[in-house]
Amino acid sequence: MKLYSDFPARRTRQILGDLFSLGLIALWIGLGVFVYNLILDLATFGVQMEDAGSQFRETMTEVSSTLGDVPLIGSGIRAPFDGASDAGAALEAAGVQQQVAVQQLATGLGVGIAVLPVLTILVIWLVPRIRFALKASATHAQVKSGASLELLALRALSTQKLSSLAAIDSDALAAWRRGDERVVKALAQLELRSSGVRIE
Repeated sequence: MKLYSDFPARRTRQILGDLFSLGLIALWIGLGVFVYNLILDLATFGVQMEDAGSQFRETMTEVSSTLGDVPLIGSGIRAPFDGASDAGAALEAAGVQQQVAVQQLATGLGVGIAVLPVLTILVIWLVPRIRFALKASATHAQVKSGASLELLALRALSTQKLSSLAAIDSDALAAWRRGDERVVKALAQLELRSSGVRIE
């Protein structure tokens, strides 16, 4: 796979573009992780609520169990402490739910902040780079296998912009058909330069 052009100016632009794009991707991912961790810190309140509810429930359950053993009045005095124990369990459950909600929010925002910009960068940067690599690799393979200048010129006629063809000859197709060496060579060079391939 040929990733970079053989022409120094274009190769430099490609390398700088790759570094810049990778830097932007790293920046957005880092920002997503930062937001995720920032929001996840809000779950501390849920942890404290869960711990407080758990301790309160355990204490009330222990008191209820202890007072329940008192003869005659044990079963009657136990009821309020059982209710308080249930309230502690509800507080504990609320703490767990708060942690889950914060976790989901942190994940959603963290991923959302990172994914959309990264996908945009990949579409703008990576798709053209892949197209270039495929075209450059195919052209390089054709040149290695001995593709003629006529074939490269024909490819130029079918793939290059009309303005680029007109700059070579006002009727480049007719010149190619009659085998005008200057035009054929110029068209082949145009196709090679567009593909980032230099003939050694």
